[in-house]
Amino acid sequence: MAHKISDECIACGTCIEECPVDAISEGEIFIIDGELCTDCGTCVDVCPTDAISPE
Repeated sequence: MAHKISDECIACGTCIEECPVDAISEGEIFIIDGELCTDCGTCVDVCPTDAISPE
């Protein structure tokens, strides 16, 4: 199961630095590629706004 990023995202970039499979891409809010995401949860642990959750 992949994770998703909600509108609470402030595009700080913390999750991109932590993703071991480069599944997160930049934008106005960041986006997680569900096909690349391995559901490790590292991004959830580092998100300062709790904008990332299981899809």
